[in-house]
Amino acid sequence: MRRNILPILMAMVVLSPLAIDIYLPSMPTMAAEFQVSSSEVQSTLILFLFAMGIGQILIGPLADRFGRRPIAIGGVMLYCLSSILAAGAIEFHWLQIARVLQGIAACAVSIVVFSAVRDSFDSKKGAHYYSYLNGVICVIPALAPTLGGLLALQFGWRSTFVFMMLYGLLILTIIINKLPETRPDNTDTSGSLYHWSRFKPVLYDAHFMFYAIACMVGMASILTYVSYAPDWLIRHLGVEELEFSALFGLNAIVNIAACFAAPTVIKRFGNRPTVIIAFIALLLSAALQLAVQHWGPTAGMAAAFAFMLPMMLLCIGFALLLGPATSMALAAFGERAGTAAAMLGCIQMSGAALLAGLIQQTELTAPYAVIVLMGSLSIIFLVIMLTPRLDHWHQEQVQH
Repeated sequence: MRRNILPILMAMVVLSPLAIDIYLPSMPTMAAEFQVSSSEVQSTLILFLFAMGIGQILIGPLADRFGRRPIAIGGVMLYCLSSILAAGAIEFHWLQIARVLQGIAACAVSIVVFSAVRDSFDSKKGAHYYSYLNGVICVIPALAPTLGGLLALQFGWRSTFVFMMLYGLLILTIIINKLPETRPDNTDTSGSLYHWSRFKPVLYDAHFMFYAIACMVGMASILTYVSYAPDWLIRHLGVEELEFSALFGLNAIVNIAACFAAPTVIKRFGNRPTVIIAFIALLLSAALQLAVQHWGPTAGMAAAFAFMLPMMLLCIGFALLLGPATSMALAAFGERAGTAAAMLGCIQMSGAALLAGLIQQTELTAPYAVIVLMGSLSIIFLVIMLTPRLDHWHQEQVQH
């Protein structure tokens, strides 16, 4: 029964990346229609991810207290309603509000998905299943921008949010009819939902915090790349919307291959070495982007491809990082998996949103924003992981 849950979780996990990627080609058009700047339109991505992270603190304990199914059903219903609000927004602030609500909704589904894996499988198998789920997440950037671009060309950018609502209704039907309750019988449901004592054991665990922040670094790198890419490629380099979708999809295909290859890499090298390999890939991506910007082409499709090429290494590094880092962060919290998954999601997503938001306040162009954020943080993590006296932060722990 538990093995058969994976296809359901794979369908559910699509909701979050769909809400990020499907309207990317329309961002310059949305900025013109609402008469706002490119950075303000980029804020709709930041707000979504920030809300998705903060919402985890509120919803994670609910998943432990009331079970996974009710939270999934409520989350998908809110996802559908917020998608309708975004599709009908006349003023820009209503679009921003809709994106905050959509982020909260997506976080509820995300908590259920990743808690269900932790509920159903041990740490070793869990790392493999997290990688498969991340593989599905990475399929969406390959398909959603093209779909969104075609929808926008035929029906306008608002149709992308209508599509999100329709997909949400499909997932709601699947959850109601097929999703079993996975919450373990030994789940800690005592005490106040939001009392400090519930979060303290998770936040005071140095091993958890190390790998949660590692996930945050990977997510911040991807978010910076994704939020800057439409304006840089479409407005600055003059790439057409469907050409942008093709370039973005090419990187996503690389990400898909990396995500589905990740379980093999983890099996061959182990969780911790795979994380080291991932950070080396991120650092190499930053170095290659720096070289391309200094010596590569500066205009047209050649410059666009040159910008996207190093991002393939970023996608590979991110794919290798997320599975083992997530598994090791959650391994020690079987009795409170929902709360631990919520804290992991909060740190990963809200922290990434804050980092990406801060880098957007600088005058850095898209390539250098990614270089500075990804390169500097990767160096810090590699130094820590190669320093013996800090082994207790990152050496793999025995699950209990």
